[in-house]
Amino acid sequence: MKKILLPTDFSENALNASRYALQFFANETCTFYLLNTFTPAAYNVGMMADSYSALRLQEIVRGNSEKGLERMEKTLTQEFNNPKHSFERIASFNLLVMEMIDLTETQDIDMIVMGTQGATGAKEVFLGTHTTYTIKKVKCPVLAVPSGFHYEAPKEILFPTDYTVSKTNPYLALIKEICKNHVARLNILNAYYGEPLTEEQEDIKDFLDHYFKDNAHLFHIAENTDVLGAIEQFQRKQKINLLVMVHNKHSFFENMLFKPVINQVAYHTNIPFLVVPAEINV
Repeated sequence: MKKILLPTDFSENALNASRYALQFFANETCTFYLLNTFTPAAYNVGMMADSYSALRLQEIVRGNSEKGLERMEKTLTQEFNNPKHSFERIASFNLLVMEMIDLTETQDIDMIVMGTQGATGAKEVFLGTHTTYTIKKVKCPVLAVPSGFHYEAPKEILFPTDYTVSKTNPYLALIKEICKNHVARLNILNAYYGEPLTEEQEDIKDFLDHYFKDNAHLFHIAENTDVLGAIEQFQRKQKINLLVMVHNKHSFFENMLFKPVINQVAYHTNIPFLVVPAEINV
């Protein structure tokens, strides 16, 4: 049985991501954890002196959170009514990402599915915070669903890679499972800068070819462009329903000098985007 975490702020964006998750896992037995976190805006040091007021405020906000989760579960149950699916509701006085980190460990969560909103310019810093910070901090796969995206079965999956993925990465099995469950084709894409693949990269390419031998898969090369450009070029040529990438750790100086590719894609992709950790317990 899969355990899927669905964080929500009760927005249409979050509900849309939850709907996507229930359809994505329609044929699998799952428990969906509906999570809402709250930190009352008026809950500050000044109010701590009045413990009764602080406690009363927390009770009110918790009550609103619990009612919102009840409504959300009722909506999803009525819309999909899938006997394979069950729900757990969690209303928590905590910061969202901190609560998700805790739940992924204590509940052994298999995947987080959350809504994300693309943005440009200065707004990126605000709108992309929860999604990108979640991807960076949690130790499980994260599936980000763009605002307003209507469910499409992931029949064509794009997997950009520089062929440095570890052969022992346990999450490769998840990609294989998704391909099998949805009878999907995996498009493995490499951005080519004029330098031939090293022996190590060729070895990883051969490994992936063998690993996905039971799944339909193709190898592609995008020339003279970066990863974002390669993804955009590919999407112009062929319809893609799901984007998958491995989140490799970056050094401090790399993060200072270059925006991590994962963050850029999370802001700009217009299709669901699955990010899997480079290794377990990274």
